[in-house]
Formats: sequence, C-alpha cells, structure tokens
Amino acid sequence: MTQPQDLTWLLSNLVNQVPHTRSALLLSTDAIPRFYYGLDRDEADKLASLASPLCSLVQEVGKCFGGRQGMRQANAELDDGTILAITAASAGSILTVLADSKVNAGVLSYEMQQLGKKVPNSLATPSRHSTPEES
Repeated sequence: MTQPQDLTWLLSNLVNQVPHTRSALLLSTDAIPRFYYGLDRDEADKLASLASPLCSLVQEVGKCFGGRQGMRQANAELDDGTILAITAASAGSILTVLADSKVNAGVLSYEMQQLGKKVPNSLATPSRHSTPEES
C-alpha cells in the first residue's frame, strides 16, 4: 500500500485564499490528524479528538431527522467569535477549519467543499470490524 502524498499544501492554499481563515486540519474519522496547517502537533491532536465525534453526531442527526447519512457541513460560533467549520472530505476523512468571525462563511463553505473533492480516497481509514456481508 503506497502512502498518500502530503496534502498540507491544499490546506495552506485554503487558509491563504480565504481571508480571516486561521487553520485547517484533515483527519480520519477515528480522530487521527493526517495533515494540518496553522496548528502545532498538540493543537492538531486536540482539534482532531474534538472534531471527529462532532462529525459523527451531526451524521446521526441527519440519519434521525434528515433522512440521509451524509453531512455537508457543521458550523459553530464560539464565544470569542471563532468559527469552527467541519465537513466530510473523502470516504473516511474530515476537514476542519478554524476562522475569525470576519470570515465570509459562504466563501469558506464553498472552498471547503471544493477541497473535499480533491482529497484522495486513499486517505480513508480501513474499517476495523468486518460487516455481516463480509463474514
């Protein structure tokens, strides 16, 4: 199995192209930081451990009340005005961005969706459990 290329440059482009965006993190759905920009390693680990269950929660809300399993994006505004945006990237990957309150949320959302389409499926974390169909 070949290792995927370093995608930090994609995250860097997102942060630098969307004004008032501070950092971006690409993580696996089981909270493993894969690539990050604008964060140190400890911050990336902490943000990954918080973003992964939040993404799962939003997906469950979608199943229960939206009729579908997918998630486009979840956004939260923190007390200090920081914007937290989370979106599913490729299968098994999550894109998380932190931005200032002055960010244009529509532009950020669009750019996150575009970046998500560029993330290779090779980043997906393999399932740890076999499904009934595999048995």
